[in-house]
Amino acid sequence: MRIYNTMTRQNEEFIPLEPGKVKMYACGPTVYNYIHIGNARPICIFDTMRRYLEFRGYDVTFVQNFTDVDDKIIKKANEEGVSSHEIAERYINEYLKDTEGLGIRKANIHPKATETMDDIIRIVEELEDKGYAYHVGGDVYFRTRKFNEYGKLSHQPIEELESGARINVNEQKEDPLDFALWKAAKPGEPSWSSRWGEGRPGWHIECTAMIHKHLGETIDLHCGGQDLIFPHHENEIAQSECCTGKPYARYWMHNGYINVDNKKMSKSLNNFFTVREVAEKYGYEPIKYMMLSAHYRSPINYNTEIIEQCKAALERLYNARENLDFALKNGLEEPTEGEEAFKETLEKRRNQFIDAMDDDLNTANGMAALFDLVRDINIFSSVPRSKAALTAAAELFDSLTDVLGLLYNRKEDNLEAEIEELIEQRQQARKAKNFALADKIRDDLKAKGITLLDTPQGVKWKKD
Repeated sequence: MRIYNTMTRQNEEFIPLEPGKVKMYACGPTVYNYIHIGNARPICIFDTMRRYLEFRGYDVTFVQNFTDVDDKIIKKANEEGVSSHEIAERYINEYLKDTEGLGIRKANIHPKATETMDDIIRIVEELEDKGYAYHVGGDVYFRTRKFNEYGKLSHQPIEELESGARINVNEQKEDPLDFALWKAAKPGEPSWSSRWGEGRPGWHIECTAMIHKHLGETIDLHCGGQDLIFPHHENEIAQSECCTGKPYARYWMHNGYINVDNKKMSKSLNNFFTVREVAEKYGYEPIKYMMLSAHYRSPINYNTEIIEQCKAALERLYNARENLDFALKNGLEEPTEGEEAFKETLEKRRNQFIDAMDDDLNTANGMAALFDLVRDINIFSSVPRSKAALTAAAELFDSLTDVLGLLYNRKEDNLEAEIEELIEQRQQARKAKNFALADKIRDDLKAKGITLLDTPQGVKWKKD
C-alpha cells in the first residue's frame, strides 16, 4: 500500500515499524458540543483506513482521544452552571451515539486527557529539565526555536510562522512562536497539582502524552484533519522529538475540508450543520457514504442534492444484496454454465478494489469497483445459479462493504418469519385455487407496506 505522507509530500510505500502490526492514532473531538459534518469526515476516513489495514492482514492498534479539558468546555460549563466533567461526559456520550449511527467501530483505546495527567506533567517536566521549556509564574512554554526542524510538517519556514504568531494578553512568552505546555489555574477552572502550582495542560501536549502512554514514542501512522497540520501536529512533533530524541510518527495522513454549497462551512454564514441534524433528516448512512465518495485529500461539497444522490446509491447496494439473498435462498445444488468464468470475475473485482485502496486509500475508486461487482452479480444471478457460486459472490460483496463500513443496517434475516409464513400461506392458497385468500394475504401485506413480486425464481418481497 502507498499513502501520501504529509511530512514528505510524496506517495510512499507503507512499511510499519514492526512487520504485520500498525500503531495508529487519530485526533478525536474536543467534547463541548455535537460533532458537525466537518468532524465526521476524519472519523469516517480513518475508520476506513483501519478497516482496510485489517482487511490486508495487519494487527492494528487504533487510538483516538477525547480532549475533555479545554477552554471551550470550561466556557460551556460556566454558561450552564455545571462542571466541566459533566459537559465532557455528556458530549462523549453524544459523540458515541453519532459514531454508532455512522457505523464507526470504537477505537481499541479512547483515552481522555484528564486520565493522562501524570504522563502530561512528566513530559513537561522532562522538556523543562532539558531546556526546551521554561516557566513564567505558573505557566510553562515550549521554546519553539530550540527545535531546529520546527515547521517540517507544514513546510513553512520559521520566518513565515513568526509573522503569523502573536502573544495573547497576560502571556509573558520569551518569543511569540512559543506555545503553552501548562497553564496556571484560574478561579473556578479544573486544575491539577504540579511543580509549577495548580494548573491544566495546553492542548498540544495532551495528544503527545496519550500517544506515548498507549502506543510508544514512535508510531506508524498519525491522522487528522487538514486544519490540524499547523499548529497542532507541528507542536506535537516538536514536543515529542525534543523529549525522546526519536521520530514521532513515520506517516502522516490529513483529510481535506468540507464545503457547504461550495462555501466554507462556518456559523457566521449560517451553513453549519451537525451530524445529528443531517441524520435526523436523511439518516446516518448517507453521510458516511458521502465521506467516502471522494478521495480523502480532496475537498468535498455537501448539499441536499448530493446527500439525496448518496441515499439513492445506497439503495442500489441494499437492493443488490437483497436480490442476492433471494437468489441464494433458491440456489441450485449443482453448478451451471459460466460459473468458472464468474469466479474469475469475482477475483478481478477483488483485485480492482485492492488496487484502488492501495493507491492512497482511494475510496472513490474502491466504491467504483464495488458497483462494478454489483453489476456483475446482478447479471449473473438473473437466472438460477448454484449456491456455491452465489455464496462466493455474497462473501466478496460483504467483505468489500465491510471495509467501507457500509450496509451496516442490513437485516441478518432478510425474510422476517411472519412475512415468510404469510407468503407460504399464499402459495398454498393459490395451489388450492383459493384465489380470494391469496389476494387477501397479498392485500394485507400491501397494507403493511410490503409488496409481493411473483418471479420465475419464486416470490420476492420488498418494503414500499
